[in-house]
Amino acid sequence: MEKLIINIGASKDHFGAYAENVSGIYAAGNTVAETKKDVLEAIRLIKENLPESQWPDIIKGEYSIEWKYDTQSLLQHYSGIFTNAALERMTGINQKQLWNYANGISKPRENVRRKIEKALHSLGEELITLSL
Repeated sequence: MEKLIINIGASKDHFGAYAENVSGIYAAGNTVAETKKDVLEAIRLIKENLPESQWPDIIKGEYSIEWKYDTQSLLQHYSGIFTNAALERMTGINQKQLWNYANGISKPRENVRRKIEKALHSLGEELITLSL
């Protein structure tokens, strides 16, 4: 199964997305959910309006979508779920610095971005193994 990689980024007034490994797939929305929906609509329009011979190879068969966020977009999107205090406990990164990342005041270095990603993946792995 092929993997379509979609990058999601935040700007001052909306979110935008583009396919990293396929040309011609772009989207935007006021929220990440709207942007994801617009990506699916862009794929649908390609399939509806172009002959199959002109479709990108990835979308001709079965494929999955990997949603790839920049740090600002990720922190904005999950701000209603994770407080900066919770993220500070998970990552060890100061709340004020997390706020700066979420609001585009500063961008984290690669090692800090990986630290945030590792903390969230660790939480996800823990949650997937629990039962009630």
